[in-house]
Amino acid sequence: MAEISQDTPRKRGLIEQLDLDMRLIGMIGALVLIALAFNIATGGNFLSPRNIFNLTIQTVSVAIMATGMVFVIVTRNIDLSVGALLAICSAMMAMTQARWLPEALGLDLGSPLIAPITVFVGLAVGTLIGAVNGWLIGYQAIPAFIVTLGGFLIWRYAGWYLTSGQTIAPLDQTFLLFGGAEGTLGEFWSWIVGLALAIAALWAIWSARRSKLAHDFPVKPLAAELALAGLAVAAILGFVAILNAYAIPRGKLRRIFEAQGLELPDGYVAGHGLPFSVLILIVVAVAMTLMARKTRLGRYIFATGGNPDAAELSGINTRMLTVKVFALMGFLCGLSAVVASARLQSHANDIGTLDELRVIAAAVIGGTALAGGSGTIYGAILGALIMQSLASGMGMVGVDSPLQNIVVGAVLVFAVWIDIQYRKRWGKP
Repeated sequence: MAEISQDTPRKRGLIEQLDLDMRLIGMIGALVLIALAFNIATGGNFLSPRNIFNLTIQTVSVAIMATGMVFVIVTRNIDLSVGALLAICSAMMAMTQARWLPEALGLDLGSPLIAPITVFVGLAVGTLIGAVNGWLIGYQAIPAFIVTLGGFLIWRYAGWYLTSGQTIAPLDQTFLLFGGAEGTLGEFWSWIVGLALAIAALWAIWSARRSKLAHDFPVKPLAAELALAGLAVAAILGFVAILNAYAIPRGKLRRIFEAQGLELPDGYVAGHGLPFSVLILIVVAVAMTLMARKTRLGRYIFATGGNPDAAELSGINTRMLTVKVFALMGFLCGLSAVVASARLQSHANDIGTLDELRVIAAAVIGGTALAGGSGTIYGAILGALIMQSLASGMGMVGVDSPLQNIVVGAVLVFAVWIDIQYRKRWGKP
């Protein structure tokens, strides 16, 4: 019998050849099954352009925060205060545009300075509170659970006192564009952005393949790469087509035309297109992914999560790294507050309630390991979409709110169990 040389390359299995992310495939499969099940249960309404548009803009604020929660959990920490941070940022922005700027500077709603100043205030407040959380955790060695649990109680009720328990409305019309319900690109520019995103996806796939070949790393068969590229382009352009198919109500079109001194033509129809809030999420997703994969900060975050002691011995300032991670989390909470309050067109005291649980669940369902060291941005966004799809679908079929929370809790536990089994099966860390 001929001996097998140790130098003979091991034959790679089909899954290894295709380099498939089984967790990602599982999440996409779960999302498809959820969508199909609710679409059947609602008589086709779940996958209607109108519901997909609403589902998309409802997902954005949680998805934005979930991208930051990935970094927090990767570094073996937790942030229970994100919903309360969103609430205090929303309260600060509402008071800025509805009370403080009109009283201090005479800037009434509609002034071109209102929206940028308001957004700056929200982002600055979120970043500052996040940095303070990081300082307490990193430099004062207070456990993240305790610091953020305290923030969970402090910041929501600080917002309540700030607004005297009142709902603050109306908000500036330019500011409301960030919510997505009022601000969209329209059909033409949505196609332009969709084509640009499709080209970017093709370039990313080609660039990754070229880089692997240059370093003699295994690559997928060319047919598999082409199929992946085709699926990516189809998904992007299909999503844009669905949003463009959601027609703007005729009454709203009439108001738009009247504001321009025009008369609405008979039979004129226009689609909503991509919401501005979705564009914000896309920018955040790209920026966070590049940060995780291409920057020193991202490498330090994952190295620290993988082995904090080794990271510190190698020269990484893990305490300052903690401050940066939580400051980034606070910034994203402020950005989510912009989107959430603009979508709701007011600041209410219950804004962001239970968002901390939704955000953590989205990150964990998306594959972020609670033990630290691993996680993906796209996984967290998919996790947020799965969570919102469940909530939206159950609401459409008349499931009571308590039962909805029971289902979400069960899904979270099940997702963690699946993640554990996945790591055992595929040898992931």
